[in-house]
Amino acid sequence: MSIRVVVADDQELVRSGFSMILDAQPDIEVVAEAGDGAEAVAAVRRHAPDVLLLDIRMPGMDGIEAARRVCSGSGCRVVMLTTFDLDEYVYEALYAGASGFLLKDVRRDDLVHAVRVVAAGESLLAPTVTRRLVADLVRRGRTGRDTQAGPPSTHLAARLSVLTAREEETLRLLARGLTNAEIAASFVVSEHTVKTHVSNVLAKLALRDRVQAVICAYETGLVVAGEDDVG
Repeated sequence: MSIRVVVADDQELVRSGFSMILDAQPDIEVVAEAGDGAEAVAAVRRHAPDVLLLDIRMPGMDGIEAARRVCSGSGCRVVMLTTFDLDEYVYEALYAGASGFLLKDVRRDDLVHAVRVVAAGESLLAPTVTRRLVADLVRRGRTGRDTQAGPPSTHLAARLSVLTAREEETLRLLARGLTNAEIAASFVVSEHTVKTHVSNVLAKLALRDRVQAVICAYETGLVVAGEDDVG
């Protein structure tokens, strides 16, 4: 079964370029393109794609609001497109439920890989962005952010007790930015076992993906900035 993708960007050349690259893959199908946030939301409702590539800055409804609507109203996974990784809106997009981000100058192979990774339930969160995200969380404080962006931190903190010791340690390592392979090496187990731990953590805490897991770990105090070398 093909991975169904919607590409949303207000620049036609970017949109068509990404679409051509993805459509050329045997396991990926671009089912629609959109030129703004409203069109992107409508396209997701109409075509029920697996992945939405969404420009973070667009006229009318921007990518953040579009991501919030798509993530709260469907199972589609959102990857934000941005010109540079210092974009202040990246953080808001992650809070809105996006599974990660890609720079618009991404290499062809990396674009294809990213779509496959996100469609498989993983997330795209570079270590540099993890560090900035954590710093931003600390700066805002645990009660400062918009609760619409995800489950209230107090609820998550109370629910950490449902995790086993190994699952809690898995969450702690996720928050440090470790990959499944690195966690497997730390635990001396297979990557398959780690994937099971990660899936259990996400399911028990009702989190969409690893991005929300990072946010959860810091907001609940499981990991404290400065105590762990994030990334």
